[in-house]
Amino acid sequence: MAVEIKEVLTARDMRDFIRFPEKLYRDNPYYVPSLEYDARDTLSRKSNPAYEFCDARLYLALQDGETVGRVAAIINFRANEEWNHKEVRFGWYDFIDDEEVSQALMDQVVAFGRMHGMDTIVGPLGFTDFDPEGLLVEGYDRMSTMALIYNHPYYVGHMEAMGFEKDNDWIEYRVDFRGGLPDKITRVASIVEQRSKCHIRPLTKKMLKEERYGYKIFNLINECYKDLYNFTILTDKMIKKYMEFYLGLLPLKYVSCVENEKGELVAFGIVMPSLARALQKTRGRLFPLGWLTIAKAMYWKYDDTLEMLLVGVRPDYRDSGINALLFTDLFKRAVADGFQFAETNAIMETNSKNIAHWTLFPGECKKRRRSYIKKL
Repeated sequence: MAVEIKEVLTARDMRDFIRFPEKLYRDNPYYVPSLEYDARDTLSRKSNPAYEFCDARLYLALQDGETVGRVAAIINFRANEEWNHKEVRFGWYDFIDDEEVSQALMDQVVAFGRMHGMDTIVGPLGFTDFDPEGLLVEGYDRMSTMALIYNHPYYVGHMEAMGFEKDNDWIEYRVDFRGGLPDKITRVASIVEQRSKCHIRPLTKKMLKEERYGYKIFNLINECYKDLYNFTILTDKMIKKYMEFYLGLLPLKYVSCVENEKGELVAFGIVMPSLARALQKTRGRLFPLGWLTIAKAMYWKYDDTLEMLLVGVRPDYRDSGINALLFTDLFKRAVADGFQFAETNAIMETNSKNIAHWTLFPGECKKRRRSYIKKL
């Protein structure tokens, strides 16, 4: 059956692009939709400041007038300059199990990349590291999370058939803290608190307003993550966007900040109650009553699982044991609210120090995701 490729140019096209996975994963109990308004905000040229240093095209694949796939072709010029490469990215890549469809969509990304002089294609990646990235290659029988990609197992075969190879892997842990914090963490936290002259400072709305503390957190993210795979340094406009989304949505009690004796922010941890089941129930939509379901899951009627969104430690404090202070503070609050498990965000498989923290807990490495690469 012939495949037609259509560029997303209208509001209706955008709606079809965003909602296509709802049809593709309709009967899958593990797929978690994204927040629809956030997806639209991210993909729109008018609202996403990443377009100041990116160019992108969105494409739909159709057969007999029915949407059967989608893809975003993205060039992040800032990342290409910072990492000294010429890469076109593909993201938001979903398709039925038909190689003509997956290939036709990828051909559009290749053409877009060549038009801009790129020599390599890589993905799934977004505009920045705060967008969904990495194709799921293990853990299809586990519930996804709001922040990460879920995909059918057949995607891997399609990527390999097109000649793509592994570029980077991330892993995720599901940890069980019903038995309390591991002894090693509590011991280290006690020693660090006594010797390091560092302390936990609870984040408040007053701090965000009067001390511009949100900018302190995201500037530290830039410092902590700048050397990680394909990371893009966030501009002030990007920081403002992410700060409004994350710190505007999350209960501040789940943001832990560590300061040194000079009052400098040296570490942070950001977690949130899992919204996975609420998003499944609402299909990611806030209206007419989706906002109420999501608000309940965030503030009142918690699931039993936390999502570990972001953890960062200033480079000169990475071997100080500061992480133990963060874990102690965050898990103390989590246990008080009845949480029993935590899902980590994606961790690079080469980040042995980060992985070592999670292997102290009972639990399992439950998912693996991968970015693929290919020369044009």
